[in-house]
Amino acid sequence: MNLNDTDFELFDVPATFAQDRAALDARWKELQREAHPDRFAAQGPSAQRVAMQWSVRINEAYQRLKDPIKRASYLCALNGHPIDAEKNTAMPADFLMQQMEWREELDEAKDAAAIDRLRAHVEAGRARALSSLDWLIDEKGDHAGAAKQVRALMFIERFAEDVEAKADRWGQ
Repeated sequence: MNLNDTDFELFDVPATFAQDRAALDARWKELQREAHPDRFAAQGPSAQRVAMQWSVRINEAYQRLKDPIKRASYLCALNGHPIDAEKNTAMPADFLMQQMEWREELDEAKDAAAIDRLRAHVEAGRARALSSLDWLIDEKGDHAGAAKQVRALMFIERFAEDVEAKADRWGQ
């Protein structure tokens, strides 16, 4: 193992969007056992610091690999198409129209049924976006297109938080 390995290399999994969560979990536990600082107590503080670096690196990789949006973002960046969501907010017109409709629907929601309908729409949009990432990255190798889709998915996630915040205000 090398600290400069990609997350995929570190976890010994293919550099693909589709991942087996159970395999990632098992590999994380295995790597953590190997790198745990307590295993290096007899070798002194220096060895324990290195083990701690490994432990942090393993945890960071695991957090990226287990989360579909982070994993897709990472794959895009590895393939020359960083997300740059702070600087690049361009979205397709049809996606922007959908967001405007959802925003209006949220503003006009007056009861639990309306919020539940909106949740269902948002979850369906999220599922479509995730499915398209699988196709764009693993099947097409279109990392530029995937980067656009990740930015859209990030927007959907933020909007879903707004829906939940309104539901929380109503005690749902």
